[in-house]
Amino acid sequence: MKVVLLAGGFGSRISEESHLKPKPMIEIGEKPILWHIMKEYSARGFNEFIICAGYKQHIIKEWFANYYLYNCDVTFDLTRDNHMTIHNNSSEPWKVTVVDTGLNTMTGGRIKRVQKYIGNKRFMLSYGDGVSDVDMNDILRFHISHGKIATITSVNIGQRFGTMEMDGDTITAFREKNDSDGSRINAGYMVLEPEIFNYIQGDNTVFEKDVLEKLASENQLKGYRYDGYWQCMDTKREHDRLEELWACGNAPWKVWE
Repeated sequence: MKVVLLAGGFGSRISEESHLKPKPMIEIGEKPILWHIMKEYSARGFNEFIICAGYKQHIIKEWFANYYLYNCDVTFDLTRDNHMTIHNNSSEPWKVTVVDTGLNTMTGGRIKRVQKYIGNKRFMLSYGDGVSDVDMNDILRFHISHGKIATITSVNIGQRFGTMEMDGDTITAFREKNDSDGSRINAGYMVLEPEIFNYIQGDNTVFEKDVLEKLASENQLKGYRYDGYWQCMDTKREHDRLEELWACGNAPWKVWE
């Protein structure tokens, strides 16, 4: 099954690095977060990717074009017209299609633009800026079981601050925050039927608003509740936290060997 990755936005909330490269190419442990997401999928048996690129899309194309150079030892023999020999090949079992889906295209429009690469088949969809230890096979089984057009993975983002217990206007107790205080949000990691393309009008279609809300109103959207690890990378603070977890060998999303 093909996996579509949304990687075309500007990443303005993490502008410290996104002014130089697309947000999905910002590195954790010297590898783009996009690579980490693809490794998650690959560990679960999904190896064919369609990347919806946009902002600075050439950087994504160049990175994959030079994958061997970035991940293997290489000998350049200048006496033989710069002949290149690859050593200790560590390539991935991936087929990657990078599509320029436009600079200002909305999320729904980006998905519509890669329809010809998906065909009339079920596919998976993820954002290019969040990591998780979720098993996509479990999401797929859940999706097949309910028979609706779309499944999105929902996670609890928790609560930032401590809370007060109140009885009317009387404060009865204080307690520390816990995850059950928060709200569930769309974490990506979606499974979609090809009928989804009928809900996308063009480049200006916002997937999260125009499409998902319409599906919900028609009872065609289900949420896979996941309470394991998930973390997006919207800010420098979140990036630094992911970098710290990777550096100390405690990255929960590293589900591969």
